[in-house]
Amino acid sequence: MDRAADRREKLRRSLASAGVELMAIGNPTNVTYLTGFTGDSSWLLLSKDRAVLVSDGRYQVQIGEECHGLEAVIRPPNQSIIEAVASTLSQLGALIVGLEASHLTLADAEKLRDSAKTISWQPTAGVVESLRSVKDEGEIDEIRDAIWIAQKAFSMFCALLKGSDTEKSLADAMDGYLRRAGGTGSSFPPIVAVGDRSALPHAPPIDRRVDEAAFLLLDWGAVGRLYKSDITRIILTGPLLSKDGSERLTVESELRKRYTVALRGQQIALDALRPGVKAADVDRAVRAYFEQEGVNANFNHGLGHGLGLQLHEGPFLRSNSTDVLSVGNVVTVEPGIYFPGWGGIRIEDDVLITDDGCEVLTSLPKDVASIFGE
Repeated sequence: MDRAADRREKLRRSLASAGVELMAIGNPTNVTYLTGFTGDSSWLLLSKDRAVLVSDGRYQVQIGEECHGLEAVIRPPNQSIIEAVASTLSQLGALIVGLEASHLTLADAEKLRDSAKTISWQPTAGVVESLRSVKDEGEIDEIRDAIWIAQKAFSMFCALLKGSDTEKSLADAMDGYLRRAGGTGSSFPPIVAVGDRSALPHAPPIDRRVDEAAFLLLDWGAVGRLYKSDITRIILTGPLLSKDGSERLTVESELRKRYTVALRGQQIALDALRPGVKAADVDRAVRAYFEQEGVNANFNHGLGHGLGLQLHEGPFLRSNSTDVLSVGNVVTVEPGIYFPGWGGIRIEDDVLITDDGCEVLTSLPKDVASIFGE
């Protein structure tokens, strides 16, 4: 059985608990996960004995190449995807159909109800996503590939870094490095934040030059074939600094102290990661340490998130999360402390939950000696 077919079987086993006879899946990421199809504007209709992909003529050949043996309905150009889904559902004879409440717009839900009035529609949430949160070995290998690509691109970035570079030019360049390294693109627009602008966790790149500060924050990730990576590192740019050496040393001394705290916070999280642990408890453990160090008020986002076909997916490492970690979860661990007017530090790695703890999949140096050249 191929991977997509195996996933559909797992989903079938959850239909009864979801209280539906059939799932109508329109989230493109979930469709890809369950079929292997990489196009868009298509729905998967899954019952206990049928799996039908509803699409259009643009993808007819592609479906044959990517989804061997999967039944497909190709709608005509004068029929909308919602109309085609409603028509196919009526032919399948399902009476209780589950809809992805977090994906479907109210307008499309109303169109479905109007087009198939005999069907009872049941909103569902997280049914496919719960399956996606636990990665199989093939998925983990694809994430490893995306990490390898991102790390190769990082080497290019550092080798070509100049004081005259700007945040904007470097962010644009990283997009190219990721493709040259073998990726299909960036997981998200790269974040390059120089000096005090690193106090903005998602700083939009501007024309700030590298040689205007002693360090920069780089947050980037690669898309491999389908799966993503997400990494953050602090880079010292002191040797490229146009200002006098005394100011550079003062900044680097304070940076080293704060970096050490952030790194220790990340290690506390890594030590806590294992199957059966509540995700919220991991986040709280880091915040408790930051509270001791007097910087918890400077940690203004969650500790991390799941990673896979999407950049942000379950499980979520944050204080209000209800997720419990399982073997096969892949999460980011990215504590950050931010000081407006000075700068911010975030250290982010991609981590696999294993039988006896966790494995850090990223391998770029982050220890104090490597970062500060000791």
